[in-house]
Amino acid sequence: MTFDESRLGNSGRAYAGAWAEGRAALVGYLPVGYPDVSTSVDAIVALTQGTDGVGCDVIEIGMPYSDPVMDGVAIQRAGTAALERGVRTRDVFTAVSAVAATGTPALVMTYWNLVDHYGVRAFARDFAAAGGAGLITPDLTPDEAEEWVAASDEYGLDRVFLVAPSSTDERITSTLAACRGWVYATSVMGVTGARTQTSDAAPKLVQRIRDIDCGLPIGVGLGVSNGDQAASVGSTADGVIVGSALVSTLLAAEAAGTPQDLTALRALVGDLAAGVRRADRA
Repeated sequence: MTFDESRLGNSGRAYAGAWAEGRAALVGYLPVGYPDVSTSVDAIVALTQGTDGVGCDVIEIGMPYSDPVMDGVAIQRAGTAALERGVRTRDVFTAVSAVAATGTPALVMTYWNLVDHYGVRAFARDFAAAGGAGLITPDLTPDEAEEWVAASDEYGLDRVFLVAPSSTDERITSTLAACRGWVYATSVMGVTGARTQTSDAAPKLVQRIRDIDCGLPIGVGLGVSNGDQAASVGSTADGVIVGSALVSTLLAAEAAGTPQDLTALRALVGDLAAGVRRADRA
């Protein structure tokens, strides 16, 4: 497979590095601010380390939002608690800086209203200054992203847009043209959340994207919760995205009265990292 170097950007190069090792990249998501800002930053950095120094290749940092229409129960619970506990946009930049210091690309996944309220160019400027790689924008479509395209070009940031099984070939084509870094393929219709089995729509959607344009890496998300599922998705996709399962370890730790205990989180990252490394990509 050949990626278009001119379009890989900051985070796409991490995908390309994983591909050169014969595996899919592992992309981990956690929201900033849960169970508190300090612990959330520690947890986000822990995603890069796993249990033995082998962790995620790319980090997604979530910006909690009051109306998270795409998020499932686990992420909504954590995000709501973070907002109630006073998380602020500046805390996202703190988390981005901490991840960037590890050498791992840090993306922020955010609903567009938060960036628009901050000021698109100002957000791009401050995010880039913190060492951020780019944004994943689930509710912003390329045809409504003119201001973001301009700001991301100015500050050299990645633009990761989403496609779904319901996307037409025309929509996939236009979305791929607007992306820099990689494209986010949602493997199921509906909200985020760990599932007992991965969707059989994922390989079909990945192939549709490849048939249209194979110049960008393809990350698949929504539903992966363990190493076996990571291996399954990683056999066809260029990146395996995990969020709700990771958030659930933090929810469980707080419920147990040990919110700063990241043992389960690190263990899950280790299992997922092993999963993408044993995927059959023949």
